[in-house]
Amino acid sequence: MMHVRAAGPMDARAMAELLGEIIEKGGTTAMTEPVSRDDLVGWMRHYSGQNAWFLAEDNEGGLLGFQWIEPKDSLPRGACDIATFTRVGRIRLGTGSALFEATRRAAMDLGYEWINATIRADNSGGLAYYQSRGFETYQTQRDVPLANGDRVDRVKKRFNLR
Repeated sequence: MMHVRAAGPMDARAMAELLGEIIEKGGTTAMTEPVSRDDLVGWMRHYSGQNAWFLAEDNEGGLLGFQWIEPKDSLPRGACDIATFTRVGRIRLGTGSALFEATRRAAMDLGYEWINATIRADNSGGLAYYQSRGFETYQTQRDVPLANGDRVDRVKKRFNLR
């Protein structure tokens, strides 16, 4: 079994560890440097009242993945950005769907009109995930530099809430 619940500062250490595994593996996130528990707590607090964080866990409380939405200065008013991370090598069927259902409801409750997802063009799993949720491509950014100097294309997808 798996369940989804709101995430908070007490979950940040496990979430940072999961994210660290993804960053270390490479190829699916624009993040290239490790993220700490304190980083995640800061992100949670930065847009408090305008963001929502959810995690999926198994019956033993093991973290399977997490997702959050928040506003971004680069997006118009009424839009929020989404980020999704699942455990490397332990993806469970339905985790992404369950996380997105909670996140979608929260985005509507927060008054957002649409959700933006920015995905590395070489992240086929991420592209397929957002496409399967109903996100539609609206822009491709070419040759975007990452913090480590690598350059990637990024695909921007949109999910309309209203």
